[in-house]
This record gives sequence, structure tokens and C-alpha cells, in this order.
Amino acid sequence: MSVNTSDPVIGRLIDGRYQVRSRIARGGMATVYLATDLRLERRVAVKVMHGHLADDSQFKQRFIQEARSAARLAHPNVVNVFDQGQDDDSAYLVMEYLPGITLRDLLREYGSLTGQQTIDIAEAVLSGLAAAHKAGIVHRDLKPENVLLADDGRIKIGDFGLARAASANTATGAALLGTIAYLSPELVTRGVADTRSDIYAVGIMMYEMLTGEQPFTGEQPMQIAYQHANESVPAPSSRNPKVPRPLDELVLWATERDPERRPRDAREALEQLKAVAGEIDGGPTATAPQRTMVLPSAVPAPDPGPAPRPFADDETQVFGTRGAAPAATARTATTDQVPVRQQVRDEAAQKKRRPRRWIAVLVILVLLIAGGGTAGWYFFAGPGSQVAVPRDLQGQTPEAATAELAKLGLTVSSPAGQAYSTTVPAGRVAATKPGLGAFVGKGKAVQLIVSQGRKPIDFSITAGMPLATAKDLIAKNWKLAGDPKQQFSDTVAQDTVIDAQGEDGKSLIGSGQYGQGLPVSLIVSAGKLPDVAGKSFDDATAALKAVGVGATQGSQDFSHTVPEGSVIKVETSAPYAPGQTLALTISKGPEPVVVPTVVGQTWAKAKQQLLDAGFQLDYNKFADVGPNAFTVSKTSPDGGSTAPWGSTIKVNFQSSF
Repeated sequence: MSVNTSDPVIGRLIDGRYQVRSRIARGGMATVYLATDLRLERRVAVKVMHGHLADDSQFKQRFIQEARSAARLAHPNVVNVFDQGQDDDSAYLVMEYLPGITLRDLLREYGSLTGQQTIDIAEAVLSGLAAAHKAGIVHRDLKPENVLLADDGRIKIGDFGLARAASANTATGAALLGTIAYLSPELVTRGVADTRSDIYAVGIMMYEMLTGEQPFTGEQPMQIAYQHANESVPAPSSRNPKVPRPLDELVLWATERDPERRPRDAREALEQLKAVAGEIDGGPTATAPQRTMVLPSAVPAPDPGPAPRPFADDETQVFGTRGAAPAATARTATTDQVPVRQQVRDEAAQKKRRPRRWIAVLVILVLLIAGGGTAGWYFFAGPGSQVAVPRDLQGQTPEAATAELAKLGLTVSSPAGQAYSTTVPAGRVAATKPGLGAFVGKGKAVQLIVSQGRKPIDFSITAGMPLATAKDLIAKNWKLAGDPKQQFSDTVAQDTVIDAQGEDGKSLIGSGQYGQGLPVSLIVSAGKLPDVAGKSFDDATAALKAVGVGATQGSQDFSHTVPEGSVIKVETSAPYAPGQTLALTISKGPEPVVVPTVVGQTWAKAKQQLLDAGFQLDYNKFADVGPNAFTVSKTSPDGGSTAPWGSTIKVNFQSSF
């Protein structure tokens, strides 16, 4: 990835934590950069709002809304948002970095996708969208550019910059936001969006995936908008005859002009999509019990079969099976129909062999008697005697195992094999070939299988991952070390992962690989700790008790802003956890300040000293007309005495002339 040195953000350290490396993409509201989180040592995507929009409160609020909307979601098909803040004049948010491409890039490369690929991508999009709709969020800007296809196969939706709560119909205002090609008719005509508007956008994307083009085109955006409002989306099969009828019907249902006739939300659409997938898999055109999920190459391979069949590109085929049944039938017929002359010759030969049978029996008896003695010697005293491979070789060094096998008359083959093991330390014998306890003839070779230690597995648990998902990954690859510990967090949603630690107590997130079967400790978010600054001690204690945290009075300090007896701050160092008791710093009110002695000074000089000391002033405003023409004759309280910071000093003057 090339670095754009003309971009002043590249190379900058944002908020003392995020080191910007390069630019990923640029949009209408913000630019996305690749950065390194120096605190957690991981790559992240940082979205920085354009500088010329920083003074526009409406755009800034929309930018912050994206962070809040996405942060409320914790789903494998939604891009995770880790942080949001303000650095100088730039608002930014920090997101999960997904190396890969967008659905738009995929469509540019392949044109159109197969029916099964369309189902796979749409299922992921609808799964993430269903989580958003369940949380009361409407995306309002679904398009291929906002569907991310990671290199590891994950599919996620992002860019909630236009998202708003779905508790009521959301109007866009005077200007239509979003991309014209995916706007629903109600957004075009009435400027109102709800969950069904997102379903319309998904339907348009499915149409584009199946056909390689959008249903409505025009030279001007308003021409496209007019078609969305007044024309029905055609069936994808009218452009691509390979599209199966169930997918046709699903796209037409999702893109109904009347929102009342569409699926209510993404959950209903997802259930129907799964039903369509099952119908296609189980229908007469299916050729395999499992569907392929591998995208085709840019130049599709020719169909090896004698005649084309519907959806051949969507299916996994087994070579060599076509025409197999007729061949088997032919072989059976040939075997059953033996020629008559051959049967006659076989019967004659059988009659000739009968008189010689007794001779054969005698020879066999002699051979058995002679062979029995030879076999007895071979197996009980000769080279054929069997020895068992000792089971206690496991865990020994290869040298010790070799010596023990030599005592039993066995040799060790070279080179030794290697295998991962969760029970045998690296460099020790994990197994043998033949296996431990197996019987081997004397003089035979045994191969030692030496342990490589635990198999390293990519540690894929991330901050913000749902607890259930993290537990499933640990159960599959490692082992959970005790119950997850809870910790309050201002940035990580409740019941999602804050950190995962190894047996040495160090964080594993972003660390690379971790040995199979090793213990993993999870730290899970308990949500935000209540903000108790400015509250009375009793109110602060009640708020903390509600989340399982105790409180005690700590030190006292002066405060110019917090009333006496109220909480200034939490004195105990973070992180905070349920069950903990926090010490609170209590305000003693404003600090007493010595009143400056300004009698005899000009008003210009005296006024500045009194203000700098933190006092309010009560004086004849006429003195401000010529501050150098008046001198201070008296202050109340007098100079040298003390008064609370922020209290009022009365000043009297006399003319300087």
C-alpha cells in the first residue's frame, strides 16, 4: 500500500495513541486511514472527518452518530467500532481493520455472481442488518461499497454514517441522503425511511449481483430516482436466464414499491432467504448435498458434461459419475449371459480333476507337518519372534527411546517423524510408528514421532467480540481459564470482550498465534461506570451500588467548580470491576485566596491583578473609560486578607490627577 506523502494526516499520531500509516479510502464526509493502535499494538482503521466539515455542527453530529450507532451493535457481520474522539479540530472514530475488498470491487472483477454466491453474501448482509434492526437502527445507506469481504472469508457491513433510530419513521430533510441507485421509493417521494427501506436496498444489491447491472440507469440522478418511485424492479431472470425462480421471487418481494408489501425487517427477509437456499439445494437442479462457497475464476471453466444444466456454476460436481449407472448395467448383463460352449468345457475339466483330489490332500498334510516345525522355530526363536513397542517411550528423549528399543532387538528408522501434541513437551517422543504397544518382529525398524509442542493457532478473538462467540472459539482451540472477569469500560459494549489473556497474564489480542489447548482468561465489559462527578456523596454511593460497586470517602480537595461536600472524582485507579470499593475525592469548596494589595495602583493594573487572583469585581464602571486616570483608594475585603476564590471584591477609586 503506497503512502500518500501529500496527505498531512499520514504519519500523524492521533490522540497520542493511533499512528496513521496510509490512506485506505476517501468518501464524502471522511477519509479512512490504516493506523496502528500503539496501546494495544494492533492495526485499526481510523475514519477522520474532512477538515472543511469540522465547523458544520450537523455533519459533526452525523459523524458522531455513526460511532454511536455502530458501537451499539456486536455482531460477526457488522464492522466493530472501538473508539471515537476529537483530536485538534478533527473528529475521528476507530474501527476494526478488515484487509480485503468491497462487494463493489468483486462486481467490477466478475460482473455478475452465481445464485449461490449471491445467497452467501446476502445472508451475511441480512444477518448483520437483522442485528441493527433489532437494536432499533436503520442503516439507510446500504450499497456494495459498504459491504466488506475480508481476506479470511468474513463478510461485514459498515459505514453507519447515515444510520438513525428506527423507533419512528426517519425523514431525511430537504436533501436526499444515501446513494440514488439504492434508495427506496418512499425515500425518494416522501423522504422517510424505516427498516423496509434497508430491505429495498438489499434487494437492489441482490439484483446487481445476479445480473451484473443495476435495474435502473440514467444520465442524471433524478432520472434514476424517478424510475425507483414510478417503476417496478424487473425480475433478475429477465436479464440473466440462469437465475432460479425462487431468487427471482425473493428479489421482487424485497423491492416492492409499496413498503407494506415488503418483508417487515431483515430478520423476516433472512428467514425467507434461508428457505430459498434450502429450496435451491434440495430441488431437482441440485447435484450435491453441499453447495460450494468458492468464487469462480475470472474465466469460467467449461462444463465437462454433455449438456448444460441450470445452476451448474453454483454446484460442486464429482468427476467420473456421469454415465456410471449404464456402464454397471452393461457389465452385469455380460456376466450373467455365459456362452453354452464355455459351460460344457468347464464341466469336462472338473470331471478330470476329481480322481486327483486325494493326492492333493496327502501333499497338503505333509507340507503342514513340515511347515509347522519351521514356523514354530521362526516365530518363537527365529527372526519372526514378536516384541511389543514399550508404551513408556512416550515422553522420553529420542536418545533414551532409541536405547530402549535397541535392548529389545529393534532399530530406529531415520528421519524421525514430527507431530503436534498438547500433552507431550516439544522434543520428546509423542508416539511411534507402529504405535505404542504394537507387536513388531525382532530386527524391524520403529519410527519415533517427536513432539513439536502445541500446535500454534491464529488467535482470532478481538475486543468487542460477543462473549458467546469468544467462548465457542476457546472451546474449539484452547481452554477457558475460570469464569470471565468483568470490568467497566467506556468504549466496549456490555457483555463483549475487552481483553483475552494468556497463561502469563499478557494480552493475546492481536498477538498472532497461541498454542492449542493453552488456557485463555477473558475480561468482559460490564458496561460503563456511572459518572459520579458533581454528585453528592450519598447520590454517588447509590449510583455505584446499582452496578455492584461500593464507595468510600477518600481525600478532600478544594474545587472552584464542585460544591462543598460533592464528589470531585473517583480516586481509585482504573480499571474498575463489580464488587470493588472505590475511594471518592470530596470537594471542600473554593480555595481561600489572598486578596492582592492594590490600593494606590492605577485601575488598569489593579483590575488585572484582582481578576487573575480569581475574584469577581464590584466597582463603578465609569472607571473603565479611563483606567489609567483612576487609582484604587480602598478594597473590601482589604488587601492581604483572604476570601473564597470566585467571591466579589468591592473597589473604590480616586482620581489620579
